[in-house]
Amino acid sequence: MTDIELSAERVASYLRRNPSFLSDFPDLALAMVIPRHAGAATSLTSYQLDVLREKNGALAQRLRELSEVAQDNEALIGRVHQLSLRLLRARRFADTVLAVAASLREDFHTDLVRVCLIGAPVLDIHEPWLLQIGADAQPLGQFADFRGKGEPLCGRLRQEKLDFLFGDLAGEVSSAVLLPVGQFGFLGIGSADPNRFHPGMGTVFLRQIAELIDTALASAA
Repeated sequence: MTDIELSAERVASYLRRNPSFLSDFPDLALAMVIPRHAGAATSLTSYQLDVLREKNGALAQRLRELSEVAQDNEALIGRVHQLSLRLLRARRFADTVLAVAASLREDFHTDLVRVCLIGAPVLDIHEPWLLQIGADAQPLGQFADFRGKGEPLCGRLRQEKLDFLFGDLAGEVSSAVLLPVGQFGFLGIGSADPNRFHPGMGTVFLRQIAELIDTALASAA
């Protein structure tokens, strides 16, 4: 085979199949020049070092991101623990409802909380965060799909849902989450931060919170 017949593609293909080739010819490895994006050139060794630095930088960034996620999860576990303690201390149904609202506001640092009780005995609690409505109330129709699925709903709610839950404060809500609470109703949490609740967020902790509250209410009913 002549030099003309030995195309660059064939050389590249051979080197890919024999990655240790340059270790047998170290002088060739040192002599090769790799073009750079900025127009300069460097040796193969320097180029490999640059590639390794970039990979190490990417790995370090990924480790930092994982560490931040772990810290966030640890803090969330602590908040769920505080909620559990509050619910365990409550003895009556009304006390449990009060504990839920207090924990969501104080432990989870939420902007707006709404506890919507459906068809439950009327409680002597007159707070804007508590909505007590009958099972056949007309506004519940807009929540039928959410309640039927029994899963947390995160993101931006329709205006009529926001108006029902938050009234005059609906304009302050840029994102929200709805949590089903079994037969008792559901919870609404609103935030002024448009990115706090979004459809792509994980719902494992949200489901656990909803199950905790549902179980505590059932025990105290």
